[in-house]
Amino acid sequence: MSEGRLSQQDRQRIAAGLAAGRGYAEIARSLGRSTSTISREVARNGGPAGYRPGEAQRASVRRARRPKNASTRSAPVPADPYGRDPDAVAEAFEELTTMLAQTGLPQMAANVFACLYVTDSGALTVAELVRQLRVSPASISKAVAFLESQGLVRRERDASSRREQYVLGGDLWYRSLLATAQRNTALAESARRTVAVLGSATPAGARVAEAAEFLDRIGEELVQAVERWWHDRPGHQS
Repeated sequence: MSEGRLSQQDRQRIAAGLAAGRGYAEIARSLGRSTSTISREVARNGGPAGYRPGEAQRASVRRARRPKNASTRSAPVPADPYGRDPDAVAEAFEELTTMLAQTGLPQMAANVFACLYVTDSGALTVAELVRQLRVSPASISKAVAFLESQGLVRRERDASSRREQYVLGGDLWYRSLLATAQRNTALAESARRTVAVLGSATPAGARVAEAAEFLDRIGEELVQAVERWWHDRPGHQS
């Protein structure tokens, strides 16, 4: 497979492949590239629906011209005790951040979450996040507040230093999905109150009532699925 940089023609072929509904693996084979190369290229340039070959090419040129010591990208694991390649870790961090942002996370929240996720301890202080992401403490605080509201991060005191740190925790997705289910339930209740005002026999009332029923059903099934996973997870003892 080719190891060089993607050319403008390569990017045009990627865009054509996406427009034709082809998958990353198929596009990669046609270009003689790895699937991960294509997925990273698309992820960092707007995703499948927003990929523009011209903009992607210009962004690539800007990155290539940027002095190494002025790079805004930082590897979350600067000194790796496991012997991992720092450049590979930085690439993985960048890709994860891009994909998280595409799921709807605000960009800074995605940066903080990805940074915590690829840090072996799963916990970082404000100072550590500021140093690694090169942003202000206020930006970190705002991002963490959002992540806390989604059940993705919690605050705790480091027992040795007494400094506040932000932690993922082993029950991260369990807590997050339960929070999602709770929001669905609250939204369903709000929808039912709206139905009472609109009238269930009206077109608008019927539409909102259907939404409330859907949210209730999804919330119930989500809670059941999460609880089953939590009970059946490796290492769980009844």
